[in-house]
Amino acid sequence: MTLSLPGFDHVRLPGADGVELAAAVGGGGSPVVLLHGFPQTHLMWRHVAERLAAEHTVICPDLRGYGASDKPAADTSDVYAKRAMAADVVAVAAALGHDRFALVGHDRGALVAFRAGLDHPDTVTHLGILDVVPTLDMWNVLHGVPAAVGYHLFLMAQPPGLPEAMIAGSADAFFGSFLDAWAADPAALPREVRAEYLRASAAAVPSIVADYRASAGIDIAHDRADLDAGAQLAMPVTVVQQDWGARLGYDAAEVWRAWAPDLDHRLTRAGHFMAEEAPDEVAAAIRDLLAR
Repeated sequence: MTLSLPGFDHVRLPGADGVELAAAVGGGGSPVVLLHGFPQTHLMWRHVAERLAAEHTVICPDLRGYGASDKPAADTSDVYAKRAMAADVVAVAAALGHDRFALVGHDRGALVAFRAGLDHPDTVTHLGILDVVPTLDMWNVLHGVPAAVGYHLFLMAQPPGLPEAMIAGSADAFFGSFLDAWAADPAALPREVRAEYLRASAAAVPSIVADYRASAGIDIAHDRADLDAGAQLAMPVTVVQQDWGARLGYDAAEVWRAWAPDLDHRLTRAGHFMAEEAPDEVAAAIRDLLAR
């Protein structure tokens, strides 16, 4: 049985290009959309969503290609572009009657949120980012042996065929390795939650790989075009991340400041799965963001 958010409604809503997204919707008040990361589903927001729902309408979709959402074939390079995935999010919010909303993303969802902030500045009122830098910057800071932490980025950037076969052949070991390595507090991912992430990821290998492959191609092109045009995020932005800059040799706040003039950059002692490991901290950061 698929796990989801208790007390939330579970719906399917139209995204972009005929794609439908599954989403959990609950609470009441001004809308906040929460986007999950890899290798997860909207279930990762269960603690934070509960904390925010007393004050906000909280919308937690599964991204295109993940969880219970549609998984279109990657017939062209733009099917899993973050631009298309951002358009999904805008369409889902609109289907619920919201033409403006705050947006928070973790990991892959944060890259979608970043693109939504650039492409839809009149729609995204506040932007929260958990534990990434933008796609173009991500590739620029991965150098030498420390870049091995991102080996999966290079694996899934390869042409179609081999990455999918390799991952599908050992899906639980592959996806489980990230759940094990990236959690500072393994107890934050109980057995049934971990099993749900593994089940959902194993069922979505081609689309997950296509999502990552887009970040080695079309997403870079979109980021570079915006950088060359001087585009910046117009809304208040909060970034919460581990101290990746110290590990990989760059200034993470400086990277983000180039894109986000109105920036609150915070470091956390929680692991990568901070919404599950430190939900009070993450919820507080979101509330602070929404008050700006």
